[in-house]
Amino acid sequence: MPNPSQSIPGIHHVTAITADAQKNIDFYCGILGLRLVKLTVNFDDPGSYHLYYGDELGRPGTILTFFAWAGAYRGKIGPPQVTATAFAVPSTALDFWSRRLKEKSIQPQAADRFGERVLAFTDPDGMPLEIIGTPNPKGQPWSSLPIPADHAIRGFHGITISEEGYENTAKLLTDIMGFKSDGNEQNRFRYCAGSGDGFASTVDLLCVPDGRHGAMGAGVVHHVAFRTKDDAQQAVWHKTLATERLNVSPVMDRTYFHSIYYREPGGVLFEIATDGPGFTADQTAAELGKKLMLPPWLESHRAEIERVVPPVHLP
Repeated sequence: MPNPSQSIPGIHHVTAITADAQKNIDFYCGILGLRLVKLTVNFDDPGSYHLYYGDELGRPGTILTFFAWAGAYRGKIGPPQVTATAFAVPSTALDFWSRRLKEKSIQPQAADRFGERVLAFTDPDGMPLEIIGTPNPKGQPWSSLPIPADHAIRGFHGITISEEGYENTAKLLTDIMGFKSDGNEQNRFRYCAGSGDGFASTVDLLCVPDGRHGAMGAGVVHHVAFRTKDDAQQAVWHKTLATERLNVSPVMDRTYFHSIYYREPGGVLFEIATDGPGFTADQTAAELGKKLMLPPWLESHRAEIERVVPPVHLP
């Protein structure tokens, strides 16, 4: 078991794929009320947008990002993938969200899970989402125009990972990453981050040995990132993961955080990302998301990039 000071405090961000940047912005800002905290490009594919949503500042634990690959084929949901991304709201906000989604012609499916109410639905690309009511959600609400602050999304509740078999992934979570088992309901096994305050801290492993394999594409989660405090702690994680022969990547500078990547035993791409520098590294808080931002090594290509990416606007 890792030292608690070095264990994972929770989820940093989730990154998925969309086929239409404007529809994506309209949905996540206009319907769910998240803030577009960064409009940039995929650093590995600078001819396409990388969209970042979150709370007012895009704090770790609230960040949902999308590679916007125009016209991408619809992916297939199934193991081994992150097959649901869940947001946390106050328990008293569930009725508001049920009404709001239906007003937007979205029909959520209601359920109860581990004593909490769940609304399940999909985004325009077919990506599975959930809104989960919790008695005392952590996180700071960002009050956008259509969503009152007391009903606003507070960041992630957690994720569901579908696997053909869950045991080896569970062992990675508990024995290396410091998560703790928190029970199960049938074939759903819950794990919670072993440090932190319970914010954005839940990973459910769904054991589906007969599930049809998923395929990458629009509406599919590309990877999930977990938090670490700083570069020094990330270096410890790098050494630990390499010792476990998990083929961890070198550190990659993503401007707003530093990242290392590895695949968990089932095949899902994991990342460990630093909490800083954050999205105000190159913009003021007031200006977040209002214009295309490029890293220094791409700034000389701005004119070419702006010719290639389609124009987008906030709803």
